[in-house]
Amino acid sequence: MTKKTKYSILTAVLLILVYSINFYQDKKIQNEAVLGGALPKEATKTFFLPTSTTGQIVHHSGYSLSYSEIHEQAEWVAYELKKEHLSKNDFKRPYFEIDKAVKTEAASWRNYKKSGYDKGHLCPAGDKRYTKEAHDETFLTSNISPQEHKFNAGLWNRIEQKTRYWASRYNGVFVVTGGVLKGNMKTIGDEDVAVPNQFYKIILDYNYGSPKMIAFLTPHQDSKQPLYNYVVSVDRVEALTGIDFFPELDDAIETKIEASDSYKNWRF
Repeated sequence: MTKKTKYSILTAVLLILVYSINFYQDKKIQNEAVLGGALPKEATKTFFLPTSTTGQIVHHSGYSLSYSEIHEQAEWVAYELKKEHLSKNDFKRPYFEIDKAVKTEAASWRNYKKSGYDKGHLCPAGDKRYTKEAHDETFLTSNISPQEHKFNAGLWNRIEQKTRYWASRYNGVFVVTGGVLKGNMKTIGDEDVAVPNQFYKIILDYNYGSPKMIAFLTPHQDSKQPLYNYVVSVDRVEALTGIDFFPELDDAIETKIEASDSYKNWRF
């Protein structure tokens, strides 16, 4: 065996060894992240979380989500938006990162590249400006869904701003949001990330007097129509998604407020 051959074999062995070490280190980090994500955090209000149709709930410090592997995005993202969370902090926008806490592996941000769609936040960064950690955490790929830019910057943004207004007015609300992951949907990227045809946002005020709830269901397109034109009952969103929202509420209260599509108790 020549020296050149020995050197080539030794180099190959070393490369395999380095690759193996890196692989197991990455796997260890992934497993630790998954275990950490399975545990509710200090601020997690599990009482208000919807059911998961996928069996994969992940908890971050500022929000929780139910990840749908087949659609490569969350079927819902849920969090409490307190009045004191509202802040004008202007943190630098970070790069999107793959959420390592998703056991089945979250989709890569690369799927969105040249797709023609925005990386649409489900839990908006604007709701989490109270700390840099909370803000940056919204840039995980488990918290995004493909959205047309005009919709993302238009109708959807108006609903997000109204949610913050209500959080301030009612001293905090609970928010659940996501795309309707049903029916025939386009996909983008190598991982076939689904493009929802509709999006929903459900808001619960549980602070003063009788609890009240409002739900928005919008087509995936921009509109200048008043927001109240998109108000529907929570029951309708449940029928579309198969998700049970706020199942831990008292049954009598849940049945009453989820059946209503009235917005008279919400200040527009």
